[in-house]
Amino acid sequence: MWTSRTAMNAQQQKLDVISNNIANMDTAGYKSIDVGFGDLVYETMNRIGIPVTTDTNRTVDPENGTGVRTTETTRNDASGGLVQTGKATDLALQGSGYFKVIRQDGSSAYVRSGNFTQDGAGRLTDSNGDRLEVMGQDTFTNGNFAVATDGTISVAGKNVGKINVYDTIGQDSLTSVGNNIYVPKPGAQMFVTNSATITQGYYEGSNVDISKEMTDMIVAQRAFQLSSKGLSTADQMAGMVNQLAPQ
Repeated sequence: MWTSRTAMNAQQQKLDVISNNIANMDTAGYKSIDVGFGDLVYETMNRIGIPVTTDTNRTVDPENGTGVRTTETTRNDASGGLVQTGKATDLALQGSGYFKVIRQDGSSAYVRSGNFTQDGAGRLTDSNGDRLEVMGQDTFTNGNFAVATDGTISVAGKNVGKINVYDTIGQDSLTSVGNNIYVPKPGAQMFVTNSATITQGYYEGSNVDISKEMTDMIVAQRAFQLSSKGLSTADQMAGMVNQLAPQ
């Protein structure tokens, strides 16, 4: 019963992750998430009062598993497809890296979604109102600026600033804090990179593969149903034992 219960909990968490991916399939810059599974503690059957075997020459005692659990979640950092808008404020990243934004409390964060707009001062901001870091001139009017693939900003043919792209070492170095915002984990170092290109007039779409998500959902649902059936069967067997017990 315990094994079936833990399996149902694990599969429910898997279904929650899949549902979140599907809900964000149209979210700019969203990266799909997957979850892993791991065994819970195994316990030896070689205990006083449990005669498991008469083989005194065995080198490994039999063990009993206690179930399964979800382990770490992993983010798929593959680039999503480009969505053309024609807006000068929309910037798409292709390759490994993140835009740096300055949050309203003054702290730094990183985003992949490049569907920026301009605030009242003419600065580029994301959907949360966080300001895009721009080295040099950071205020513009009427979208009268051009952004090169390396992030160089020009107005009327004159270079006036640059948008840096940042990256970090390790796939698990950033933590998602919601709203498509990432912050470095303790000890993670962010650095300027040239491994990504910026395309103006586009934004990066989600990299969710809907066919994969639907397939994973069917598998998780069937695994949940199987675990539920195992729990029900174990409960019925326990009930039969109780009825057969001498009164």
